[in-house]
Amino acid sequence: MVGVLGIALFSGMDAVMKGLVLAIGTIATMFWRNLTGIVLSGALYLPRRKAWPAASTMRIHVARGVLSAAMGFLFFWGLGRVPLAQAVALAFIAPLIALFLAALILKEEIGGRTIGASFIAFAGVVVIFVGQAHADLGREATIGSVAILVSAVLYALNIIIMRRQALVADPLEITFFQSLIVTTILLLALPFVGVQVPPLAQWPWLLFAAALAIASMLLLSWAYARAQASYLAATEYTAFLWAMLFGWLFFDEGVSWFTLGGALMIVAGCILAARKPQDASPALEAAT
Repeated sequence: MVGVLGIALFSGMDAVMKGLVLAIGTIATMFWRNLTGIVLSGALYLPRRKAWPAASTMRIHVARGVLSAAMGFLFFWGLGRVPLAQAVALAFIAPLIALFLAALILKEEIGGRTIGASFIAFAGVVVIFVGQAHADLGREATIGSVAILVSAVLYALNIIIMRRQALVADPLEITFFQSLIVTTILLLALPFVGVQVPPLAQWPWLLFAAALAIASMLLLSWAYARAQASYLAATEYTAFLWAMLFGWLFFDEGVSWFTLGGALMIVAGCILAARKPQDASPALEAAT
């Protein structure tokens, strides 16, 4: 339930970010949102920290920060060119890939029920994408879709790193260092792309996006410390339901019968993947 709530807030952040990307551009939106995130998360983390993270933990923070910067840029760039629901639908290849990466990297045991449920949910995504393909969205949307697909592959790896990270660091530490590292990477890119201070009217939205991102990361970090990545990956599919709602409310993006049918399949897959909490508890072997 905490994981689902984290995904809901993250989906809300996507909707705010889409509006910002259209208004001030991708790099500017990511840079100012993450810079704001450093201030907000630092105010929570720095007064409470007992010591700086160990070198091994910092390597995980850096790895996820670099990955998040690349995947975030590709996703938000694509998000500015395709409907919100379609972007999230394309990104749903990530949990499916994460299932197998969890088995390969984390040595987690993947049950047939979880695999079957993920395939049902992914089939729902395919139904949605087929329906979206009937609309002529133009060349920009095609390129944006490719960017989102590449971002989804990176996000699958991010899910696995998130699981390792959650076992060695608390949510506040994770949130602070991710904002710090992503901002540092974007700062290095500024001399080449140039970024201006956003208009005053955009700052409330940047603050709102940063707050949603931080709240989402805190909730997801808490959840991933208490359940296996292969189990929680199925909760990612609920993001489409929120994207469908936010796309309709804020961007006047319609919802087809393909979309509704696919959403039902996604929900069915998530319900099927659910199992008893004790079966999803993190095993000691995963921390070694």
